[in-house]
Amino acid sequence: MAEIDEIRVAAIILGGGKGTRLYPLTKERSKPAVPFGGRYRIVDIPISNCINSGYKKIYLVTQFNSASLHMHISKAYTFDRFSGGFVEILAAEQTLENSSGWYEGTADAVRKNFIHFKSQNPTHYIILSGDQLYRMDLRAFMQAHLDSKADITIAATAVNRKDASGFGIMKIDSNRRISEFMEKPAKDLNIDEWKIPAKTRGDLPKEKEYLASMGIYIFNAPVMEELLKNNDYTDFGKEIIPMAVNTKHINSYIFNGYWEDIGTIESFYNATLALTDINPPFNFYDENGPIYTTLRNLPPSKLNEAVLKNSTAAEGCVITRAKINHSVIGIRSVIESGTELDGVITMGSDFYESYFDKENKIKKGVPLMGIGKNCKIAKAIIDKNSCIGDNCRINVDGKKYEDGDHGLFYVSDGIVVIRKGVTIPSGTVI
Repeated sequence: MAEIDEIRVAAIILGGGKGTRLYPLTKERSKPAVPFGGRYRIVDIPISNCINSGYKKIYLVTQFNSASLHMHISKAYTFDRFSGGFVEILAAEQTLENSSGWYEGTADAVRKNFIHFKSQNPTHYIILSGDQLYRMDLRAFMQAHLDSKADITIAATAVNRKDASGFGIMKIDSNRRISEFMEKPAKDLNIDEWKIPAKTRGDLPKEKEYLASMGIYIFNAPVMEELLKNNDYTDFGKEIIPMAVNTKHINSYIFNGYWEDIGTIESFYNATLALTDINPPFNFYDENGPIYTTLRNLPPSKLNEAVLKNSTAAEGCVITRAKINHSVIGIRSVIESGTELDGVITMGSDFYESYFDKENKIKKGVPLMGIGKNCKIAKAIIDKNSCIGDNCRINVDGKKYEDGDHGLFYVSDGIVVIRKGVTIPSGTVI
């Protein structure tokens, strides 16, 4: 692999837009900053893939609700002076050349930051999404790109016809070269000619006959600069890639591992609870490929006669005589006696309440941070710093709500989301 050692890679992680489909988790934070798995943030996944692959010059392009993301990055990723590595945040900014400042799309975000990227004199750019769950050896991805002598390589995953309508779909030849690219084909459109050639299928599942873009790209640096120059195209998938198919050598890199685009409340909920499976599809327990995050120096979780089944609990929790099933318990979560959780994600707390604050709350009859006594909660996401009183019942009595905002909570596909920092009075039934 001598050739791969001669390249200089700049990794660009796109922070995403408003994240409206993940609302209210994105009300006060960007999608990549949403807590995940009890102790991580979603953005830790692509950053860790880069670091584990040896690509340590990482740019994170952000725009919406980026304050908490910036704080997380500054705390979590500090490289020593000898590695030459960094995770640098590039927030939307006004310049003399760009008076509006705002990014209009993925390609526009990259174009407006070329002045920063070029300082590294890269030979290649890797473009990654900040809100996807997967493990990928990016060096293998890069080696496949170099071996094919392509100008651009797109990471792709196999999908069925139903799911194909939600992605950019590629038509490839037997050498995996892309001849056509279509963004989100209509469900009633006949795309039989776009099925993956038998020679390239390998051990892909039989029902997955189409190749979808994962939104992960490798560009030869001169090619990307050329494609983004002298035009106002704003999006890679919708405009840049379809334009380039006719003039550039574009290959596909078929990824057959677990990959989840965490774009909705339902996909976030399912991907998180899948971590509690005996053999989870996404494995955090890989010693050779750790997922990095903020080092908090918290104490181990304290379990006082609690019963946990198929669940995970992050550090710093205090759980007393509670029954917890198929749930993910976030950092510093406090769960009191008699409470039962089933299919619940708690994101925990950013801090512990002081003795003084607790005393004041008790005098006023206000619930403390965490989940109080004798509560029953199912199929719910409890965002950070929430205070749920005693004897609350959430999503266990068969009550139905329309999807949308209901004040202290939000409902999406039957999942109840308790908003960040809210107080749910004792005895509340939702």
